Amino acid sequence: MVPKDFDFMSDSTEQTTTRFVTFITPKLHRFDLAITTTNRFYGKKLVIDMQSGRSAVLGTDDLEEEGVLESVFRLGEEEADELAQFLALVLGEPHFTD
Repeated sequence: MVPKDFDFMSDSTEQTTTRFVTFITPKLHRFDLAITTTNRFYGKKLVIDMQSGRSAVLGTDDLEEEGVLESVFRLGEEEADELAQFLALVLGEPHFTD
């Protein structure tokens, strides 16, 4: 039953792929991530930090933006740099359709 006062903007279900990865960086920072690939988000991926519960939709273009990872995941610069190195390997290029 759907409450009559709700105004849904979108409601869909699709098959997704999620990669769960735990790693320790050379400077001993630990990351526990879930990276979900979906047909939404123009080719970007949903990255979830399993330790903090923080998440973001990211593509490689976002890694080039200063302060994005620090802000979203509340990391220091060193941790964010190491996370960016890993994410650069697994995030695909965004693709936009007209």
